[in-house]
Parts: sequence; C-alpha cells; structure tokens
Amino acid sequence: MNLYGKKWTRRELEARIGRIDQIAGVQKFRMEEGPESGVELIQVRTGAGLSYYVNTFHAMDISLAKFLGVPLSWHSVNGEVHPSYYDSRGIEWLRTAAGGLLMTCGLTSVGSPSEDGGEKLGQHGRIHHIPARQVVAESNWDGDELLMRIRGIMEENRLFGENLRLTREIRSKMGENRIIIEDLVENIGFEKTPHMILYHFNFGFPLMNEHTKISFSSNKIFPRDKETPLEGCDSWQKPEIGYKERVYYHEDFESVEFENKKRKMASVLIKNPHFPVNLKNREIPLSVRVSWDVEALPKLIEWKMPAAGVYALGIEPANCLVEGRAAERERGTLIFLEPGASVKYRLEVEITSE
Repeated sequence: MNLYGKKWTRRELEARIGRIDQIAGVQKFRMEEGPESGVELIQVRTGAGLSYYVNTFHAMDISLAKFLGVPLSWHSVNGEVHPSYYDSRGIEWLRTAAGGLLMTCGLTSVGSPSEDGGEKLGQHGRIHHIPARQVVAESNWDGDELLMRIRGIMEENRLFGENLRLTREIRSKMGENRIIIEDLVENIGFEKTPHMILYHFNFGFPLMNEHTKISFSSNKIFPRDKETPLEGCDSWQKPEIGYKERVYYHEDFESVEFENKKRKMASVLIKNPHFPVNLKNREIPLSVRVSWDVEALPKLIEWKMPAAGVYALGIEPANCLVEGRAAERERGTLIFLEPGASVKYRLEVEITSE
C-alpha cells in the first residue's frame, strides 16, 4: 500500500508499530450527556488524512468528517440527538436532523411534508432516525492492504404498512482518502410500497468559503422556486444574515463507466484552492468529489444555504425531487417496490490534495 509517500508491505509496517490502530482502523464510542446520551459512533481513520464517524443510531449515516484534522462536513445546530427525541410530524424532523457528511432521507417519503393516500408524511421521512441492527465494524488485511468495513441493517416498517429493509456497507482502505457506500433496499413485505430515497451530503466551513467553486456534471439545471436566480449555483460566498435557501435541480448527467462498464457514475466536484491545514497556517488546494450510480439515482438536488449560523452546501443524489410524496404521485414519477423486489445504490466520496 502507499502511505506517507512510500509503498509498504504489511510486514514492513507491523515491524514499526505496536498495533495497526496507531496508524489506521475502526473504533466504537458512546456519547454520555445531553440529548446525545447513548448514541453510538464508529470512528474510521484511513491513515492518509481522512477520518470520519458512522452514527449507528442514525441509519449508519456519516457524522463528522475531517481531512488532516480540519472539518469537511457541516453539522446541524441539533448535534447527534438520540433518535428517541424524533417527532415525525410536519417539519419536526428539523429538530433532530444531525447533519454530518451524510444524512439519508426516505425510505418511503422524501422532501416537504404532505398527505398521500390518507397518510400524513413528515419532512424527509423516517430512515435518518432508525438505529441499526447487526452492526459490524472491522478492519482486516487482504494481502498488503488494510480494508475497513462498517455494516448494519435498518428496517422501516409498521403493522399494516410498509416493510422495507436497508442494508448498508461503508468501506475505506488504509492509505486512501475515499469512502464507498453501498446500500441494498428491499421490500420484505407483501404489498407494493412507495420508495423514495435521497442522500443528503453536507459540506461546511472551512471547505466552504468565498474561494470555493462547485463543478457539476449535469447538462440541465433549474431552480425549484421560480424566484430563485440560476446565477451563483456553482460558487460560494461569505455568510449572509437573512439569506433564503436556494434549491436547484440537476438532471441529464455526463457520466463515466465504472466497474467494467456495469455502472455509470455521475459526480460533483468541490474545489477550494485555499484549504487551511493546522501546520503553521499553511493552505493547500483541496478537492472533494461525490460520485453516484446515476442509473439508480437520476436526480441531483443542490441545497445552497450560506446563511449566517447555518452555512451549508447540500449535494443530494436522489430518485425523486423534494416537494413530497403527494407531488411525486401527482406527476406520475413516484417509484414503487414490488413485494420481494430490491434496488442497489452505490456512492463514493473522495478527497484529493496537492
């Protein structure tokens, strides 16, 4: 593997350390006070500068992510609130949404609250507040490569209703600054069920500042709200008091073939030429690329919110838009999973620096 500017074998590294956790690995933590009390996190360190936490109480979503000790992700004012505080009504989701590098929205509803088929649906669905079962957190050698894997299962279900299962696996490799997310969503029930999903990646200061540029591989971009100007969707700015959120829809992506032409991946590139690192006030050019399987997730929602006290960019691959399930049904675009059917999703986050 490549590490610290040199190629190493497993035995060469083991000769220089007491245990591999000195360099990279996975470790579990439990939070002990406030609304976060009881929440379990798993830290992943790749040894190449990237570290991040997986929140097993919030759908195996990814919390704080850092590069060289400096944050990449945005965090909500709520903190890592225990899901027992979650209220599914209306926009109450906003009181317990944790933020972090990734929040998953769905699995049967995404976006604004709505009423569909007599069912009242809250903001962004339930999955972000469902804890995982059968959690696996491990690092294992494969030849001279140390592979780190986090896996868990979440079920969104109710009596006389939906019965969907999300199996998530998150992988990284020592010496690389890359996160691979692979999800399997299954309808394990016996009724056809609506399926909406959105991957809410969140980036914040200091990655996001007035030097930051955002490049999209989409050929079609339009605002959700008619009064929102299209200008500025690819740039960032200083914090602004009273800024009104802007939401853009991206479609028709340029994509590259992936995994022996089995999948096509679209991407968004966030570049900051002056990313600060904690080394004598040094700055480096930094790029963060979010990629996803565009055939399974044909939509991208951009949430631009540089308001003072928020200051977040959301990059959100999805199989739907964000006006809610009733709007999807009315447009004829609502996706369903038949009994026993399943769908796979793959996404990646990669950090590169010079």
